[in-house]
Amino acid sequence: MVTISLCMIVKNEEKILKRCLDSVADLVDEIVIADTGSTDATKEIARRYTEHVYDFPWTDDFSAARNDVFSRATQEYIYSADADEVLSPENRDRFRLLKETLLPEVEIVQMKYANQLQFNTVYNYDEEYRPKLFKRKRDFVWEAPIHETVRLEPVIYDSDIVIIHLPEECHAKRDLANFHRHWEAGYRLPKRLLGLYARELMLTGDQEDFLEAAGTFMEAAADNGRDGEEMAQSCCVVAKAARLAKDTVNFFKYTSKVIAEEGCSEICCELGHFYEEMQDWEEAAIWYYNAVYETQPILALKSGGRESLEGLIRCYEALECPEQADAYREELRKREL
Repeated sequence: MVTISLCMIVKNEEKILKRCLDSVADLVDEIVIADTGSTDATKEIARRYTEHVYDFPWTDDFSAARNDVFSRATQEYIYSADADEVLSPENRDRFRLLKETLLPEVEIVQMKYANQLQFNTVYNYDEEYRPKLFKRKRDFVWEAPIHETVRLEPVIYDSDIVIIHLPEECHAKRDLANFHRHWEAGYRLPKRLLGLYARELMLTGDQEDFLEAAGTFMEAAADNGRDGEEMAQSCCVVAKAARLAKDTVNFFKYTSKVIAEEGCSEICCELGHFYEEMQDWEEAAIWYYNAVYETQPILALKSGGRESLEGLIRCYEALECPEQADAYREELRKREL
């Protein structure tokens, strides 16, 4: 049986930390918790489960905090958890079985992260694999009988364990502020983070968030070092920011950049909103239709589904075509079953 260190970073989690630790504490051999500045009873609760509770001065860098807490682990594997995660009884049994049977060559175990869409997270799928269990010390292995080389790719196992994500609140505002702060400090967001920033804006951002982020994504759209996917994502954000700011010139400038290539549901949906605001119901309906049936979403699934179908319903109600509106209402109902 392998041994496992549970490693966590926490801040002001007194409402949910006990729930998380109760579901996993007896499955691990060590618990290490870094507190990044709690002003509530988080640390007192943590100390009921482990003596390894310490302060980590917050630096606006989640990776730095996780690297530090990982460095304090002493067991064979490290299980990385957040306070808003829970293992159900069924998944506790799966975790226990994994611990008893895990092959030593496995370096990363992925677990399914569930219940994401309910809380407007930056991920478009309600259940997807994430790396959660990591071998603390990696064994380097030579491969191939000739022209031998060290295996660089980790050995990954996709388990059947499902982690239930149950946050008490949406962290979107905190995350969006963090993205913007790092950009202002001169940090060039890599592709993955640029995409996550764009997706979180499209899923949860309000007008203030979009206007604040517009400069970041204008810069990214003008960056010749970005690929086509990054360019399209950036244009989606800038186009929506421009529509919200009533900046027609930039709105059409950035929607056109995407339409000229392949198009996407987000841009078509934005054009639908634009013409709906102009009360040009027929033109709005064309673009909402394109968002649903002729293109695919690249950031927010709702742009190719609920958001645009609701737009079609409003347009056909305004055009006094109740049968067409009812047809799209039925389509929306079927999609949300």
